Amino acid sequence: MSRQYNFFVYIMANKHKNVLYIGVTNDLERRVYEHETGVNYGFTKKYNCHYLLYYEHFTNIEDAIDREKEIKKWRREKKDRLISEFNPEWRFLNKEIENI
Repeated sequence: MSRQYNFFVYIMANKHKNVLYIGVTNDLERRVYEHETGVNYGFTKKYNCHYLLYYEHFTNIEDAIDREKEIKKWRREKKDRLISEFNPEWRFLNKEIENI
């Protein structure tokens, strides 16, 4: 029996949605909580990126890392289109990811 692994590429934003952060994790709910509470010092704490706008699911960590790197290279306009296709109203998805 093979085990299914879960990895996520995600985009966080600040309250005004003018700063974006792209990351990868194996536990999206835990990682969003860490961003919300500022547990770890870094970019998201410094720029108040506490709000989840976008995520993608992967079963292979290499694929997830490759996708994260790809998105990070994009211009802001392309990132905005990606978010809009997934989340047209740019709602904060923090509470909607429980138990995924």
